[in-house]
Amino acid sequence: MYAERDSALLEERTGSVDIVFAGQVIEWRGPSPFYFVPVPEEQCADVREVASMATYGWGVVPVEARIGEIAFTTSLFPKDGGYLLPIKSSVRKPQGLSAGDEVTVAMTVRL
Repeated sequence: MYAERDSALLEERTGSVDIVFAGQVIEWRGPSPFYFVPVPEEQCADVREVASMATYGWGVVPVEARIGEIAFTTSLFPKDGGYLLPIKSSVRKPQGLSAGDEVTVAMTVRL
């Protein structure tokens, strides 16, 4: 109950952080391949401003994102002073996205 009230008060005071950017899908090859879109530096600065209010640990920042017609929730991964947006298979595969493709991302940092 208190957490819901506190969350509503925080959101009322801070609003949300809406970000739109274009980027290239990259692939990280580990035991399982992962796909990401790096967040440009200008937008990383916007994320950093609210990251301490949004993060739930390890520096990850929860977001709601949209690529094309597919909306999804995930968390930004901190990397080398910036952030990477993970692209789930359920987003990537139906749109035929692969490494090197240019995408437009609409994203809201969940406070």
